[in-house]
Amino acid sequence: MSEEILPRTLYIVPTPIGNLEDITLRSLHILQHVDAVAAEDTRTTKILLDHYNISKLLISFFSQNEQLRIPQLVERMKRGESLALVSDAGTPGISDPAHSIITACIEEGINIVPLPGATAFIPALVASGLPTHEFVFAGFLPHKKGRQTKLKLLAAEKRTFVLYESPHRLLKTLQELLNFCGNRNAAVGRELTKKFEEIKRGTLSMLAEHFSQATIRGEFVIVVEGADE
Repeated sequence: MSEEILPRTLYIVPTPIGNLEDITLRSLHILQHVDAVAAEDTRTTKILLDHYNISKLLISFFSQNEQLRIPQLVERMKRGESLALVSDAGTPGISDPAHSIITACIEEGINIVPLPGATAFIPALVASGLPTHEFVFAGFLPHKKGRQTKLKLLAAEKRTFVLYESPHRLLKTLQELLNFCGNRNAAVGRELTKKFEEIKRGTLSMLAEHFSQATIRGEFVIVVEGADE
């Protein structure tokens, strides 16, 4: 039996991080039947919807317009509409602006239904070969203010930790991790689930050397072993 779409509800819908087949049947059902989809990038989301022959009203929702959009979206749901929230890729609320609308919905008594699905750091963590029984997800490092403090905290962390990084900061981050953490074992996942997926394992110095000689493209996940007890 198909799931009933609830009024006054925000559905948190994970979308593929690369391979368009990495989406659940339930997610497709929700996207098909909600009143509208709030998307971090409507162009990216339209590619996904077109792939599955879904025609739906798309409303842009990203960090630069979230303060304008939140009251509008909340008002739609208070009138009885159901909305789906999606990010460019992966699970909304992980390193994107979804947190702000989720908290606004909680304050207004709007129902929130989170769906399980794709996220980049779990595949990278599992494939890294590093301990997974306990880990820390640290997201993106601050670009400037607080960066050194965060690196010091991570250097003392005894659990495996996971970072996201963009291509133009990858080498800098690997070198800083080497400087702060020492030459620990680590892994770097690139373009996970996509055609040119790559997972490189080794010490931080080996990884820094490898990527200093490579063409750096795509999105990256860095997994680093924790400090010695």
